[in-house]
Amino acid sequence: MLLLEFGFMYKPLFPVDLIIYVVAYLLAGYNVLDLAFRKAKRFDFFNEFFLMSVATIGAFTIGSYSEGVAVMVFYSIGEWFQDSAVNKAKRSIKALLDIRPDVVSVFKNGALQVVHPNAVLMDEIIQVKAGEKVALDGELNSDAGTFNTAALTGESKPDTKRRGEQVFAGMINLDKVAEIKVKALFKDSELSKILEMVQDATTRKSRTQLFISRFAKIYTPIVFALSVAVCLVPYFFVDPYIFQVWFYRALVFLVISCPCALVVSIPLGYFGGIGLASKNGILFKGSNFLDIITKINVVVLDKTGTLTKGVFEVQEVVSNEVDKSELVKVAAAIESNSTHPIAKTVVAYAGDHAKSKKAENVEEISGHGLKGIVEGKNVLAGNVKLLKKFNVPYPLEIEKLVDTVVVIAINEKYAGYITIADEVKEDAKQAIAKMHSLNIQTVMLSGDKQSVVSKVAQSLGIDHAYGDLLPEGKLEKVQALKNEGKHIAFVGDGVNDAPVVALADAGIAMGGLGSDATIETADIVIQNDQPSKIVTAIKVGKITRQIVWQNISIAMLVKVIVLILGAGGIANLWEAVIADVGVALLAILNAVRIQRIKL
Repeated sequence: MLLLEFGFMYKPLFPVDLIIYVVAYLLAGYNVLDLAFRKAKRFDFFNEFFLMSVATIGAFTIGSYSEGVAVMVFYSIGEWFQDSAVNKAKRSIKALLDIRPDVVSVFKNGALQVVHPNAVLMDEIIQVKAGEKVALDGELNSDAGTFNTAALTGESKPDTKRRGEQVFAGMINLDKVAEIKVKALFKDSELSKILEMVQDATTRKSRTQLFISRFAKIYTPIVFALSVAVCLVPYFFVDPYIFQVWFYRALVFLVISCPCALVVSIPLGYFGGIGLASKNGILFKGSNFLDIITKINVVVLDKTGTLTKGVFEVQEVVSNEVDKSELVKVAAAIESNSTHPIAKTVVAYAGDHAKSKKAENVEEISGHGLKGIVEGKNVLAGNVKLLKKFNVPYPLEIEKLVDTVVVIAINEKYAGYITIADEVKEDAKQAIAKMHSLNIQTVMLSGDKQSVVSKVAQSLGIDHAYGDLLPEGKLEKVQALKNEGKHIAFVGDGVNDAPVVALADAGIAMGGLGSDATIETADIVIQNDQPSKIVTAIKVGKITRQIVWQNISIAMLVKVIVLILGAGGIANLWEAVIADVGVALLAILNAVRIQRIKL
């Protein structure tokens, strides 16, 4: 009976009109039909392309030619808008960062030549005029220069560099003509690494994206089965049963059930979140970390270089049976073998005298300091733990000093100490206060002595502070917090922070001054070293999550309503396709607005 009725559903139509409809249908739906056919050959029937093809061909079989064409036209327009929005989001992220100049002026064979940055070799000198962008990383070869660092840090505040200081690709020369000695090839520049990180980030899916992908694979066959049920089940309950009526309702059901609004708008929302973060000098290495950052309830921070500037100044030199200048020279000789900010401070304080002595066989003892040989004498330079390790007695009052102390021993005998003070970053206190306003607990971990750590923590209002920690001690503290069920973000910048960054739920690296190892291990990189950007990163994550779930809610609500209306015969194919395309465009517009939000 059903097959017999199915055979009489065609509406009479003049051949010319039918040809016009078929041509219009093929022009509008060729790509959809092609994809549906190719997927069907792989026995993949439950996808939006096959779903749309079945619905529109079904419309033709019952004589709803104009509606069949309209469904394919509107669906193709919707797909075009979706693809355009996704591509625009990707391009805007790339354009935001890929601002490397196409040409550079370089001195070759005594003459200035204009070449592609790829052609410039290490240690060659490039010239950057006022208003031009720096094309390659290097050291300033001129006496001084002022640069806009917005491309790397998100901050347009001018930064003055002196001879020998680092200058990075993407900076804009604001002052007179500057000469730069190249220290990294074009492909190895900091800006190239940042661009690569952001491009990689768009390929790492969040848990929500993965859920929606899995959901679509289950959802599509279910609605396909339901549409068949809408068509056939009423045969047993409705009298009179008119196959054409229920077949039409099943087609409406198929059209509105297409999950494209969810599948496209959600990754677009995450692209927008990554772009918004990049505009503010924050790099998320994957959209999954945008989800993770919203769950953080404890932020663990390193001290030096994270909450403090890492720019130390020598406060006092105290010697014991050794001339002060001699003590400084010995200390500078051994500290010149370390990249730690404290070591650099001692070397800078010694000035030209730092080169008067040479250290040999220097060994760094993690969390303690350095040991080596200077002019045949065994030298120790570090904290009091270093002297304890080698059983060198020292005055106990040193442990009561508040400032950071470098204790020196020569030939296993205490020789004196140098006190050094660091300066807290301007926005550190504000950052801690904002974290507390978000009900986030703050913890500071440091290898520095407890008195210094407690002083900094008290001035900033940090909840808990632990000093005198070796790298493994930091790991233990973070692991203990994780064992309590806390969601941890660890913020650090030193090479010894890399293991803790890896252990945390969200590892955050201070990228401007941070070590390569920590930046490589981190999930999130703050390019300008400002602690307040931690709060900005959390806000970006929450905004992204809010918009993504708005899209999911809107799409599902509209689809459920129109599905019910379609099954009840209230909504027709025109209304179904307008609702489907409309909700997709609404979700896209909602996702795109992320990048326009000002934080």
